[in-house]
Formats: sequence, structure tokens, C-alpha cells
Amino acid sequence: MNITALRPRFIRYLEPVAGVFVKLRITPNQISMLALLAGISCAFLFFQRQYLLGSLALILSAVFDLIDGSVARMTNAHSNFGAVFDWIVDKYVDALVLLGIGLSGIPVISQYIAVPPFMDLGIVAFAIIGSLMNTFIKPVVYAEIGYVSKVEGKINDPLEGVGFFGRPETFIVLILGGIIGYIWVSVIIIAACTNFSAIQRVIYLYRTLS
Repeated sequence: MNITALRPRFIRYLEPVAGVFVKLRITPNQISMLALLAGISCAFLFFQRQYLLGSLALILSAVFDLIDGSVARMTNAHSNFGAVFDWIVDKYVDALVLLGIGLSGIPVISQYIAVPPFMDLGIVAFAIIGSLMNTFIKPVVYAEIGYVSKVEGKINDPLEGVGFFGRPETFIVLILGGIIGYIWVSVIIIAACTNFSAIQRVIYLYRTLS
């Protein structure tokens, strides 16, 4: 179980916000682009070590990412391109935000453990790999096995609730770390948990597909 499985409940609370975008005639793809721009802003602010402002930008990106689907449903504007574009935007945001932290030069473990400074960037890279691979498993399954059933524009598959640490958990950990000033702790947690979560999904697939 992970927070992703609770996504419908969060979206329900944001429907009034989605309604505003519908009235402004802003399309779901345009909202996805706003999520990308907010994510890029977060990455730049993290690079500048402005972690509190970066966290606020990340919250904004997450909100945009949640409501684009609601706007598509309200306006009956679901499209295959929109689903793909939303996925691409998500992965760019995930990678850029963590990369911004890595390029900021903040010590992750080198100031506490006698290791070469490049190990800090290595942990950030491990966090990026885990974050991407944890979700990259899903499109591979779609391609190889062929999940095609969709619910409100999103593919309905059993992997949605598998893995204890997904994209929402990553965002929450980053936001909390940025707000309280311990972003380096967030990176370590993400590096460990996203990769363990990916392993959970591989084990699940092994048991169900073998």
C-alpha cells in the first residue's frame, strides 16, 4: 500500500480548484506544462539552496499534477497524448528536482562521514535512479503484458498500490526536508526507499507472472 492508492481521495478535495481551471478554459496539457514549469522552478531554487521556496514550488507542481486529470474528466478531454505527456512531465520533474539538490553542492554524508565528496552526488544519482526505476517498471509491464483498461484516462493496473514508497511519498519527504532544513536527509531516505520499493514491485511481478 502507498499514498498513490489514495489518489482519488486527494483529487476529490481539489475538484473546486480544477473547476476554476475549467472556467478559465485552461486545457489539461497546459496544466501539465504548468506542473513542469513549477518543477523546474523548484529544481532551480533547490540548486540555489532556497529550500523553503523550492518546497513551495514543489507543492504547486504536485497540485497541478493532481488536477490535470480532473480537468480532463470535467471537460471530457482525455487523450492518449495527454496521458503520455503527463507521464513524461512527471519524470522530468522527478529527475530535475533531485538533480537540483545534487548540483547545489550541499553535503549529504561527506560532512558526517569520512568519504570523498563525490559520494554526495553519488547518493543523489542513486535517488534519481530509484525514483525513475520505481515508476519505469509500470510502462514496461504495460508494453510487455498489455494492460489497456483505463479508468478516467489512466491505465488501471495492479501495480498502482504495490511498493511502499512512490512518487507522492518522494514529494512529501522532499517538501518536509526543505521546510525544516534537512534536505540532505530527504535525499538519503529517497535513495534507499525508492530502490527498495522498486524491488518490491519486481518481487510482486515475479510471483504473479512466473
